Amino acid sequence: MERTVAILHVSLELDVDFEGFTRALERLLGRFDEGLLAGLATAPARVEERLGKAAGEEGLMLFAVRDHGLLQGMHGSRRQARQYVVGNPLVATEMTRHDIRAGLYAPLRLLVYAPRDGVTAVEYDQPSSLFGQFDNAAVTAVARSLDAKVANLVAKARSEAGTTDKA
Repeated sequence: MERTVAILHVSLELDVDFEGFTRALERLLGRFDEGLLAGLATAPARVEERLGKAAGEEGLMLFAVRDHGLLQGMHGSRRQARQYVVGNPLVATEMTRHDIRAGLYAPLRLLVYAPRDGVTAVEYDQPSSLFGQFDNAAVTAVARSLDAKVANLVAKARSEAGTTDKA
C-alpha cells in the first residue's frame, strides 16, 4: 500500500550567529547514551529514571550530530550546517506502545545551517504532522507535545544566543 501524506515543514530564519545558536541548542539538550538502557530487562523502573534524568530542559536528548557542512568540502567550500537527531526514548515509547509505526519518525531531525553571515536557519518537519498520519489520537496527542517541545527548544536557544526572529 502507498499513500501521500501531508507534512508541515517549519523553516525559520534567526538573526543569530550559527556557532552561538548551536552551542546554546546543544547545551539545552540532554545526552542519550546506550548505557542508559543497561538493565532494561531486569530493572525497567531504574532505566526509566535514568532516561528521565538524562533529558534536557525541554525533555529532549541529543542522539547524534551530523556535520553536513563538512561534507560540502568535497564539492568546494565547507559550510556551516548540522543535522541534529533529537528525541526522548520515554516519549517515543508513549507513542510506539499505541502504534509501533511511530518508531519511523522517532527520534526527530532538525537541520541548522547558516544561509549567510549572522543568520541561522532551522528546518524541521512538525512532529504532529509526521505522527498524525497514523490516525491514532494517543500518538497525535504526544506528537503535539513534541511540537511545543521543539518550538520551545529553538526559542530558548535563540534567546540564549541573543537574537530576534526574522519573518
